[in-house]
Parts: sequence; structure tokens; C-alpha cells
Amino acid sequence: MSYDGVVTMAAARELRQELLMGKIEKIYQPQPEQILLSIHTKRGRRLLLLSAAGNHSAAYLVEKMTENPLTPPVFCMVLRKHLGAARIVEIAQHDTERILEFSLETVDELGFSVNRKLIVEIMGKHSNILLVDTGKDRIIDSIKHISIDVNRVRQILPGKAYTYPPVQQKIPFSQVTAEQIEGMISNDFQPERDLLDGIQGISPPLAQTIASAGFGGDQQQGGSFDASLAFAHLRGIVDSLEDGSLRPAVYLKEDGRPADFHITPLSVYENDPTYRVLPFPSLSQAAEWFFAHRDSTNVVRQRSADLQRVIKATLDKLKLKLQRLEEDRQKAENADRYRLYGELLTANLHLVEPGADKVTVTSYYDGSQVSIPLDPRFSPARNAQRYYKKYGKARTAIKEKAIQIEETQREIDYLESVLTFAENAATIEETDLLRQELTENGFLRRRAKDARRQTKKNPRPQPRRYALSSGREVLVGRNNRENDWLTCRRAAGNDMWLHTKDIPGSHVILLLEGGQPTEEELFEAAGIAAFHSKGKSSSNVPVDYTLVRHVKKPAGARPGMVIFTHNKTLYVEPALPPGAEEVR
Repeated sequence: MSYDGVVTMAAARELRQELLMGKIEKIYQPQPEQILLSIHTKRGRRLLLLSAAGNHSAAYLVEKMTENPLTPPVFCMVLRKHLGAARIVEIAQHDTERILEFSLETVDELGFSVNRKLIVEIMGKHSNILLVDTGKDRIIDSIKHISIDVNRVRQILPGKAYTYPPVQQKIPFSQVTAEQIEGMISNDFQPERDLLDGIQGISPPLAQTIASAGFGGDQQQGGSFDASLAFAHLRGIVDSLEDGSLRPAVYLKEDGRPADFHITPLSVYENDPTYRVLPFPSLSQAAEWFFAHRDSTNVVRQRSADLQRVIKATLDKLKLKLQRLEEDRQKAENADRYRLYGELLTANLHLVEPGADKVTVTSYYDGSQVSIPLDPRFSPARNAQRYYKKYGKARTAIKEKAIQIEETQREIDYLESVLTFAENAATIEETDLLRQELTENGFLRRRAKDARRQTKKNPRPQPRRYALSSGREVLVGRNNRENDWLTCRRAAGNDMWLHTKDIPGSHVILLLEGGQPTEEELFEAAGIAAFHSKGKSSSNVPVDYTLVRHVKKPAGARPGMVIFTHNKTLYVEPALPPGAEEVR
């Protein structure tokens, strides 16, 4: 992550413009290492997020209030005690380090005016948020306590004198000269390493960008490094920080996941066609989007992985059950010999010697010799009755096993569809809905925190929506309940229904509004159906399509399970075709 000294300087400038002389109204601690301040300013309420989390160390404005714990943590209570109604009189960056200082004026318990300082150290896993008494220059409290056992050089504990992190022997990026840049370069092939070691406040991607500028913008072409060009590029970044002409942007990977963000173009991403640039009007908006989507992606992956693990374990059990049922049915189907034994034994009771454990008789069906095992404890007639009884049980078992096999196969088909949705889940909401669906259908036990959470039992369906190149709209279910809602309630009888043939996936509805679909529209909608299915990574995927009026849901069927007629099949490549952009 490139929240370096340059971004910190931009953040200080932006926060000064938005928050200076603002009054702190509310203080929250939504996460163990995050503080959220609600600040009243001349422009209205602003929400400032301060984070000391190792993978989310930053300071930026946010738009939405986050969910907070019922009982505020200790550090939150300390901030409320000391910063209630405090006014922000200054926001500054310490040197060119990743340290932001919020100078605050407030009153103590006796009503005297006092000065406090809220210091945010943005340093990865070493990040921290500290409340400091400005007059005594002592730490009141911090979100992380660092004892002498952890760090012998710098302890962060209540009552300790506050000292800044150890200074690195680097030149601040705002003060470095072209001559100094030239002097620190020892390797013309990889000058970014020397720049990173010699200039304070720049991140590896920014160092690579400055180095690329030293080669005239294309380091891959070779040539010698020109320190004056590198300095000119760095000077341009400093000038943009001073005049506010920033270009905040988030860089997205090929799969849409956020990779990095910065306030100036980074050549490592700009020159790579596998990355996409998403510009933003402000640093805070870029940072909020980056962290929200990156953290959301990680949470979705974790929750989806947990769901997939549970589903796969249940599927393994069901498949083993199905295998045993098939074996039992096979044994029952081979039980005709019990009937034959009973008939032949009844017709040849006179041939059985007392206490015999078997008897050989001639079959009156084909004249062959048949050896019949006997239980010496019972009479010949009782042995015959036992064979008839075994035959009767086997015939009953065939019917019962067939019913159980059908039910087990339905369970497997249902869980296969849920597994597909879990693998394709893109948001936390989707994983929560899938967990709720599995819980309601008896595959998961309801968790205590789910019971406490105040959410709607049946939230309003929000299927994915796509606009085809022709302008027609396509709706895609995100789970089996939405599949049912789309097919049985939302769609009209003359709309087109699509689903991958014998492959778990979403119900897809092509809204026709009484019209007829073109061939291109059918292929585009079929491609979307294949894309949102288990066959997503395959090629030439079969997709069935028919009018919605030919799709029926059997009574008592699992969510998403339907039967349909009058269908035809298309073979398509799974993809969102050009022009089929998701509408939100």
C-alpha cells in the first residue's frame, strides 16, 4: 500500500481544508484499532476515520457511519473523556514522515482550557493512535500499548513522555535536490532502490515512478539515468501538493480487486495493461473506496471459504450416503434368489434331512441343480418361510431405497447450486444471504450472533442487473431464494428464462416486455447465464432457454429447484459480452 509521506502530506492538506476549527461531537471505536470521529464543521458533519490496523493504516474522511460495538472499548472512553467538544485548531504532518498531528483545544473537568494532541502514526504494523497532553508532552493513552518487553527504545504507555519514532538517515522528499539524487544513485539499472534508501517519504511504487522518469519515462528501453529528469518529476509532485492539483486514483487488478492507490500517477501500474485506473476527485474518496473494497474482498473470501468448507463436507457425506444407498438397492434387486429358494424348498421339503445345513434340488424352471443354504436350527418349512420373508423385505427395500436415493440426489443438487453461489459471491451481503438460506433449510445451525443481529428475515431481493448492447435488461439471481423470486414472482410469463443445462447456476431472466428477443440478445443473455454458473471457467457451455410460463416449481421443492418444458439449447462461451454492464 502506498500511503507514504507524499500521501500523508496530501491528507494533511485535505483534512485542514475540511476540518480546521471543527468541533468533535461523537467518538466511536468500530474496530479494535480504528477510531471514528464525528466532527461538526462550517460545511456540515464530517466523519474522520483514523486506523492503526497493520493492513489498514490510514487517516481519511468517510461518507457512512460504520457499525459500532454496544460497549465502547477503553481507549474510546478515554478519548470521550478528554476530547468531548474539543475543537481542531491545527492539522499538520511531522516532517515528511507518515505522522499526522491533530492539535485540539478543550476544557478539563475543572473547566480550564487545555491543549491536547491526537497523533496518528501511519506505519504499517507499527501504526498507532496516541492522545498526548501537549503541556506536559506525556502520553495520556494509546490504542496500542508498547512495553519495554516489545521495544526497548520506545515505549508507548500512559504517563510516558512522547517521543517520535527513530529518524532514518534520509533526505525529505520536499527538500532533496537534483545533485543529491545524482549522488545517491549507485546502480543505473535499478536506481529505484537507491531512491527508496535515500529519500524520505516515498513508497516503492513512487520510487519506481521517479526512477522511470529519470529514464525518460520508459525504463525498459535502457539508456542512462538522468537525475535532473527524476528531480523534475519529483518537484512536479511537490508542486501539485502545494497547489492542490492532485490526481487521486485507485489501481485495479485484472479481476477487479484493488491493488493500490495514490495521489499521483504510478508508472508501475499505469504502464501495465493488466491494471485499470479508477480516478477520484479527492484523496479521501480514493482511500475510502480502496480500503472498503479491499477489506470487503478479503472478508468475502474468508466467509465464502468458510461456507464452501461446510458445504463440501456436507456434500461428501451425502455422496457417501448415496453410494451406500445404491449398493443397498443393488443388493435388494439381486434378491430374486430368495424367492427361488423359498419356492424350490417348499416343493422339495421331503428331500431335506433333519439337521442339514444345505440341500441340493432340481429347479423346475430350467432343470439346473440349485444348492440352498439352510439353518439347521429350523425345520425345512421354517427355512422356506424365512426366504419368503427376506424376499418381501428386499422388494420393500427397493421402493424405499429408490425414494431415499431420489431425496439424497435432490439434496446434492441443491447444495451443488449453493456451492456455486458461494464460489461466485462478490459481497458480504451475498455470503450472509447464503448462510441464512442454509440455516433456514437445516444445513447450518443458527449462530448466536446471527440471532442477536437485527436484520430483516427476508430482505428485499436485489438481483444483479445487466443492460445488453441492445438496451434490454437481464436479471440474475444471486442465490436460490432470488432465483425463485425472479422466476416465480418478478418475471412475466412472456419473458425469457435461461439456465445452464444440467449445471448449477443462476436463473437468468431476459425482460422482453411483450416483444421478441433477437438472436444476439439470446446469445448475450446465455453468455451471462454461463458466466454465473459452475461452468464459468469452461468453454462451449450449454444453456437452456424457454419462456417463463413454461417454468414451474414443484410443491415442496428446495429453493431454486424448478422444472421446465418447451426449451431449446444454446452453446456459448461464459462471459459478460461487450455492452452488458452491471447496473446498480
